[in-house]
Amino acid sequence: MSLYLYAILQAEHVELVKDFDLKGMNAQPVQFHELPPFAIAYSEAQQERYLASRANLITHETVLESLMKAIDPHQAVPLPLQFGLVVEEWEEVQQDLLIPHGAKLKELINNLIGKREVSVKLFWNQNEELNLAVAESKGLQQSREALVGKVLSMDEAIAIGQELESAIEQRQQIIIDAFVNTLKPLSHEYEEGEMLTESMIYNGSFLIDWDREPEFAIAVEALDLQFENRLRIRYNDFTAPYNFVNVERD
Repeated sequence: MSLYLYAILQAEHVELVKDFDLKGMNAQPVQFHELPPFAIAYSEAQQERYLASRANLITHETVLESLMKAIDPHQAVPLPLQFGLVVEEWEEVQQDLLIPHGAKLKELINNLIGKREVSVKLFWNQNEELNLAVAESKGLQQSREALVGKVLSMDEAIAIGQELESAIEQRQQIIIDAFVNTLKPLSHEYEEGEMLTESMIYNGSFLIDWDREPEFAIAVEALDLQFENRLRIRYNDFTAPYNFVNVERD
């Protein structure tokens, strides 16, 4: 029997989820297996591997989020495991994860108690920002007017392109600095992620005290107003703390 793994808990906290009733991958019931001092949330795997389809990803996340809701975060927070983790037997989990990383796993669990991960992703319309940059800069306006009706040489085209790119980068950095300088002091840890689309200009995750989320949300709303609703902000106030459970990180 193969096993699909979702999360790690401390064995002493299994009692908190004894009445947990949820279906995981392939509609299999989520169960808990104790490997003291830990317990693993799992379901019986019906496949050798799982594609990262939208349905599978949602199922995985639903299990993690349901676990987080079922447990008082001031007592324990489950450590999420990566999507698609399938093992053949519990001995693999012991030898590959719990024995070599046991001390680090305990440290991570203790670090997460009473905290949550929130994320902020920022998107903008680059063309609109470019028009604003030109409208707010006499230098860019003069450069544009000087080139009206003129056939540009390669050097001139490169020069104006670099000038516009620099203006856009400055505007982007001003926005990023405002968000980081405001939100980072409200968090214990902070991580920046990759840009996922061309319109995304910022992707940040913050580990904050569980009870300070309303304060954090108000700060995000204030920043939105500061930039006159030019940004599209995707704010997630409840997500599994993937960015703060790296066993390889010191």
